[in-house]
Amino acid sequence: MLYLKPANTDDIEKEYLFVRDIPEDENGFINEYHGISREDFDDALDIIIANSVGERLPVGYVPATTYFLWDDDKIIGELQLRQHLCESLVNGAGHIGYYIAPEYRSKGYGTQGLAMLLEKACDTVPEEEVYLRVQRTNPASLRAMLKNGCYIHHEDESSYFVRFRKEIS
Repeated sequence: MLYLKPANTDDIEKEYLFVRDIPEDENGFINEYHGISREDFDDALDIIIANSVGERLPVGYVPATTYFLWDDDKIIGELQLRQHLCESLVNGAGHIGYYIAPEYRSKGYGTQGLAMLLEKACDTVPEEEVYLRVQRTNPASLRAMLKNGCYIHHEDESSYFVRFRKEIS
């Protein structure tokens, strides 16, 4: 069964092994914890969890929740939901970033995980649209976004800036 679960201390061993192995920059998904030691990950996880409630944020950052995409008892992806926009996010990464481990790509996990996160975003972000960005060199991620009802808002030489319209009730 596929599901999203926020970063938490109960799953620290699996979260650590997954996060440690994500490259520092994979198609624009930045992982500041690449290669982190197990001992240092305890503190990092505390920060990740605190950031989700707006605590211990670096200057210029907004609250962001880190989710892991699980398939039964195995982590296959990491997804981040920034809870609102600031100027740098409007013209940059937007609300959502996600990473699927290489061995799980091209199997629909990115599309399904993004669908689940977009649902959470619709309940969380105050803006009328959810903002995303994808590098032009990552057509698989763009396809996942488009399959989920996103549209290309604009582009530059390196990225597509994508939006998802929330249903307003």
